[in-house]
Amino acid sequence: MSDDPKPERIAKRLSRAGIASRRDAERMIAEGRVSLNGTVLDTPAVTVTAKDVIVVDGNPLGADEPARLWKYHKPRGEVTTARDEKGRRTVFDGLPADMPRVMPVGRLDLTSEGLLLLTNDGALKRKLELPSTGWSRRYRVRVHGRVSDAVLDPLVQGIEVDGVRYQPMQVQFDRQQGANAWLTIGLREGKNREIRRAMEAIGLVVNRLIRVSYGPFQLGQLDEGAVEEIRAKVLRDQLGQGGKTDEAKTGTAKPKARRARKPTR
Repeated sequence: MSDDPKPERIAKRLSRAGIASRRDAERMIAEGRVSLNGTVLDTPAVTVTAKDVIVVDGNPLGADEPARLWKYHKPRGEVTTARDEKGRRTVFDGLPADMPRVMPVGRLDLTSEGLLLLTNDGALKRKLELPSTGWSRRYRVRVHGRVSDAVLDPLVQGIEVDGVRYQPMQVQFDRQQGANAWLTIGLREGKNREIRRAMEAIGLVVNRLIRVSYGPFQLGQLDEGAVEEIRAKVLRDQLGQGGKTDEAKTGTAKPKARRARKPTR
């Protein structure tokens, strides 16, 4: 058996090292920001091993970071992207300065709020996003309109909107408040704007949407705009992730929630 390190695409290597997602790593390569063994790359169609010397933005690539996961309480008005062509505030603008590069697990649209998971590990991100993982995403939803079991039944049975088939939702009617009603909704797919589009199809308009859980991870009492790392032991128990953990750096005490700061630039 050969002892040579297993080759992999360079974008995957950069993602595992916590530099960027694979897509963003490919963009960085196209911009001439990545060199391999002294040569600036112009294509991501390159395989590398641990023996290769990779430099990003003038900094040598370090060892792979252990997989880590954070909870972030996303406020309304932030976009889930690293850059926004309209100049809107993104979920990354206020993260603590000592956080590594992270990627969102799934998305919340501009006007949605609540739990957004962030990770430094591309493989963990993909694992958490796979429908086959079977985890429910739970939301508190306020809608404008009168609600009854008959109105909600199409969502429970599964509904098709503009040619897109949405799987049956778990729907709980909580209370009617005048012209609005509060619902608790559970999804296992989480397609783009799924709840808003499904509600419109049955004559209801979503005017507030809060994600309160993603699988076993709960928003809880996390303040709006705050970020909290999920302990390595919890990550291992839930996912079998994080073999080499950050506990040696941070200790085993429960991590404190940190309020996101406004960017200084």
